[in-house]
Amino acid sequence: MPRLSSLALARATLDRATERRRDPDWVAALWADPRARAVPVLAGKVPVSDDLTSLVYVGPAVLDSLAVVGAGAGTPDDPAGGADPAASAGERYFLGLDSDDVPYFAVALAGDPGDPDLDALLGGPAAVKVGWAGLREVGGTLPDRDAGVVVHAVALVNWHAAHQHCARCGARTRPTDGGHVRRCPDCETQHFPRTDPAIIVLVTDADDRCLLGRQGSWPVGRFSTLAGFVEPGEPLEHAVAREVHEETGIDVVDAEYAGSQPWPFPSSLMLGFFARAISTDIKVDEEEIVEARWLSRADLRAAVESGDLLLPGEVSIARRLIETWYGSPLSGSW
Repeated sequence: MPRLSSLALARATLDRATERRRDPDWVAALWADPRARAVPVLAGKVPVSDDLTSLVYVGPAVLDSLAVVGAGAGTPDDPAGGADPAASAGERYFLGLDSDDVPYFAVALAGDPGDPDLDALLGGPAAVKVGWAGLREVGGTLPDRDAGVVVHAVALVNWHAAHQHCARCGARTRPTDGGHVRRCPDCETQHFPRTDPAIIVLVTDADDRCLLGRQGSWPVGRFSTLAGFVEPGEPLEHAVAREVHEETGIDVVDAEYAGSQPWPFPSSLMLGFFARAISTDIKVDEEEIVEARWLSRADLRAAVESGDLLLPGEVSIARRLIETWYGSPLSGSW
């Protein structure tokens, strides 16, 4: 199978300036740059044009004037901490520089999209209607730069909201390095953004049929490729074989890497594979997977056209794995 290219959420154009973002004065100067652009993130959503083709940026001065962002990097007093998005509200995170050295930031917000103060954020050009949308809606419609900005922004905001306290001593941590590190002021431990590797695999058999499964929480008819998290100390190829066997009873070999893309729901990195089955008798685990099917191309096309089978969303790597095997784009999605 060919390698996957141009994955919707694997597009990024900014220079993350990893070395320079360690300098807080440099980052602060970028925030003060009149060209700086910030993307507010609210409950995993960002402001976009109503045709979903452009991200709507907000100037830092607007955020400052609305008291959404405090001085410095923002460290609101929230003893509860945990994964409450409000815990990191007001913090800003440096995302990178474009080819003209324009700086980009993400800003964590708390509240509801209908809040009047938040509506004021979405001024935008007079001719553009603006609303809040998530990655599943706009990951495939935004241009490369904006798609990369949103993935980076949402991933960082998710991590900060869930990691407000030191895992070693329990003290409240503070963001540093432009938001790419949280540092404990008590024990000085540094905590780095979490990324959870997960394999996702399209399995085919000797008759060139593909194997798709349905989770118990999904509606009848919703199918996708098989996936699961990589365990500590486990090679990716072993994770592919283990997950497929655990979920369907199928044994596979020849796991072939196809490509990857971030999937910040909340913090996964999806590592795509194709694999070859050496057994075909399906025995689902009845926990994660309650139904699995072998499908020829004709079977898949007929099921999709009749509406009996719903494919994964177009921004997912699962959809690209299926369409690569099928040989062309397919219509319809969850």
